[in-house]
Amino acid sequence: MNGRVKKLGKKLATKLLHDMVLMRRFEEKAGQMYGLKKIGGFCHLYIGQEASAAGSIGALDMKKDYILGAYRDHAYALAAGMTPREIMAELYGKATGCSKGKGGSMHMYSNEKHMFGGNGIVGGQIPVATGVALKIRYMEEDGVVICYFGDGAIHQGAFHESLNLASIHKLPIIYVCENNQYGMGTDFRRVSSVDDFSIMAASYGMEGLQVNGMDVGEVYETFSRTVDEIRHNPSPKLFEVKTYRYRGHSMSDPAKYRTKEELEGYKNQDPILIFLEAMKKEDFITDSAYEKMDKDIKEICEDAVAFAEDSPQPALDELYTDVFAQV
Repeated sequence: MNGRVKKLGKKLATKLLHDMVLMRRFEEKAGQMYGLKKIGGFCHLYIGQEASAAGSIGALDMKKDYILGAYRDHAYALAAGMTPREIMAELYGKATGCSKGKGGSMHMYSNEKHMFGGNGIVGGQIPVATGVALKIRYMEEDGVVICYFGDGAIHQGAFHESLNLASIHKLPIIYVCENNQYGMGTDFRRVSSVDDFSIMAASYGMEGLQVNGMDVGEVYETFSRTVDEIRHNPSPKLFEVKTYRYRGHSMSDPAKYRTKEELEGYKNQDPILIFLEAMKKEDFITDSAYEKMDKDIKEICEDAVAFAEDSPQPALDELYTDVFAQV
């Protein structure tokens, strides 16, 4: 880890740490507001998986690249450059939200930032992302698509159909299975004939790779190298990012299907704390500098809540806007 942090350099390492801490504190605040019934509907938190989004999206150029994900999407939106204010307002269902309060937790979206959604349908984003990659190929653009989905979605038919199409057309896309060990409440090994999802890539003639999703440096290096390869020689990839969620599947899940010992074991692999310690060893950050970073980020999250609280509800005449086309 230390050698990898040194290679990243102080500036990039600090940004990756900042991005992960922002994701963590934002999600903690979102969970708190959900508990206070300020946020309704579904809410899936990303706590524990921060290295995956920070490292992979950190390797992209969001002026020409695109990301699409599933319903655990707040962190993707933050990493893409969307503001905590517009994300929190969307969670609150307010008019100032990124989807005008109509999408909620599972449907973060920004055309400007090339964040083309969370998706509430399991695996629904996979063919959509494939279509975005086809558009890039057809228009002879220089972009790359990253499509995130969980281990529970890898058994959907749309996954297999999309990878086959992507391979045939040599599309510039990285399919990322974020394996957090549980599809809702079921250990992935109980429902999968293989426990290394990356080998599925061979069925479609594409490269497959497992990545340690608890090490942001490894994630960044792997995706940075791969994105550069795809820009020069478009071809799809399938990565399995091995990670772990510290909270339940959603806010309504007590997660009693796993032991306290298992959870504590993974908390000892906390991607933020491990990366922070490695940065300290390289003299990239001090305790006081980190405390200030954390304090500033907590204030940003408090500000996002205040903004959401003060924002108006969507107007009644907005009910059908962006739902039906005007003919």
